[in-house]
Amino acid sequence: MATLPAMKYRRFGRTELQLPVLTCGGMRFQYRWTDVDPAAVPKEQQANLEAVVHRAFELGIHHFETARGYGSSEMQLGRVLPRLPRDRIVVQTKIAPQASARKFRRIFEQSMSCLGLDRVDLLALHGVNNRKLLDWSLRKGGCLKAARALQKEGRVRFIGFSTHATTNLILEAVESGEFDYVNLHWYFVNELNWPAVAAAARRDMGVLIISPNDKGGKLYAPPPPLKEWCAPLTPMQFNDLFCLARPEVHTLSIGAARPGDFEEHVRALESYDRVAEAIRPIESRLRSEMDRVLGADWCRRWFEGVPEYVAVPGEINLREILRLWTYAKGLGLVEWGRMRYNLLGRGDHWFPGENAAKAGHYELGSVLTGSPFAARIPAILSEAHALLVGPAQERLSQSLRRGLWTRIRRAYWRWR
Repeated sequence: MATLPAMKYRRFGRTELQLPVLTCGGMRFQYRWTDVDPAAVPKEQQANLEAVVHRAFELGIHHFETARGYGSSEMQLGRVLPRLPRDRIVVQTKIAPQASARKFRRIFEQSMSCLGLDRVDLLALHGVNNRKLLDWSLRKGGCLKAARALQKEGRVRFIGFSTHATTNLILEAVESGEFDYVNLHWYFVNELNWPAVAAAARRDMGVLIISPNDKGGKLYAPPPPLKEWCAPLTPMQFNDLFCLARPEVHTLSIGAARPGDFEEHVRALESYDRVAEAIRPIESRLRSEMDRVLGADWCRRWFEGVPEYVAVPGEINLREILRLWTYAKGLGLVEWGRMRYNLLGRGDHWFPGENAAKAGHYELGSVLTGSPFAARIPAILSEAHALLVGPAQERLSQSLRRGLWTRIRRAYWRWR
């Protein structure tokens, strides 16, 4: 087997931490999306998680990130992370903003108990996705104050936030100057958050990219044409390097489920020192194909003058629908588009707004006056709905929880 390239590292903004450009994300290898008794975790499942962690560490991936909202993830990591050299790992957990600082603190104590650590290096306010959650975070006596108290106690080194919010809200959080780093979405199929990435760089904040493989195009199961366009790289490798070509980006969260899941990403680092040269012809092919299918003007300007969902009648998420349609039709990412589209209206603040099913019930012209494509957009919404609608989707955490309760009910009726 060919030797894998050495891991690369970047300064994580003003934290001064040297992070690997690939992070071991902890939301896909846990046993349950709910807290469970440690004794309930099957031995083989825990062994797999520990193998993932050890493989990451062997590869130089010493940054491990999880969250209180990831069910059994913290507890299971708490059975392996304390056995690694503490001064050689960087641990992040995330806690959702709460209405009271006291509750936030109580949840933090639960996280620490699960992790079996006396401190975490990075603590993120998890899912600052709307105005209410941002206000809970920043208001006087809010969650940020509780986090700062933990920092003074030496139990937290640096404080950031993770977000699925609209770009304007992310910018507001970044420009508050209160955070050391941000976890957000930005990759080839979603460049809309670049202003937030750039603003974070101006404030010397660390930038971690969330879910570049799944939310970034379901690239672990790419359509055949995409594989051809991305050769000699794989679609995941191209997307990794597309992100890392920007010095403002510091690390990408890799949601590994098995020890071998890192290798394709690590192999992309063979092109790290000539990243612009490696991605330029691939990016050119992808953009040329999109221009051919959709027209160059649309591809460059589709988002101009399109308001965020909160300003649209019926809270139809125009920007998200048009983005999904653009890449689904332009690059054949239909399965990814369906996965994301059918979360609209079902993803709570993690995936807000409604799909285009009722777009014809509203007069949208008044909110599209700034769009160069205002006349075309109603027909595109109809086409997008026809292309992407399918069985209603649930977020991964929702579907796994539902599966758990289904098994419990079946067991109950068998016992009856």
